[in-house]
Amino acid sequence: MERDKKQRSVAGICIKGEKLFIAKRIPGGSMGERWEFPGGKVEAEESDQDALIREYKEEFGVPVTVGPCIATSEFEHHQQKRYLFAYLVHIPDLQFEMTEHTQYRWATLDEIKELNFADSDKKLIPDIAHYLQNIQGN
Repeated sequence: MERDKKQRSVAGICIKGEKLFIAKRIPGGSMGERWEFPGGKVEAEESDQDALIREYKEEFGVPVTVGPCIATSEFEHHQQKRYLFAYLVHIPDLQFEMTEHTQYRWATLDEIKELNFADSDKKLIPDIAHYLQNIQGN
């Protein structure tokens, strides 16, 4: 599903057991102090995978390996429809230099549902839950 790049965003889903890597945005802007699956907008010259690699490098100072897309959602931002694609990511190094976040943590889907989580990322949860059930054999 190829969409206009300016309407496309990506999120990285890093899984450790039953927990997911999430981060809390710095204050300010519409996403200020909300939890999210890290990621961002896809630039015109980038693939989704390149955007995730760039975002993790900029926001955490770490390289990531990007796997398959496991979840998608649509949302509106400033009255414009946008598309969010969530990819599995592997973070080999947990020595972070946070530039866009005040904290990070590992959380279960049930814990995430109780947090002040980004609306667009919340829409990914049903697909992520389905993926987790499939890999855990439930």
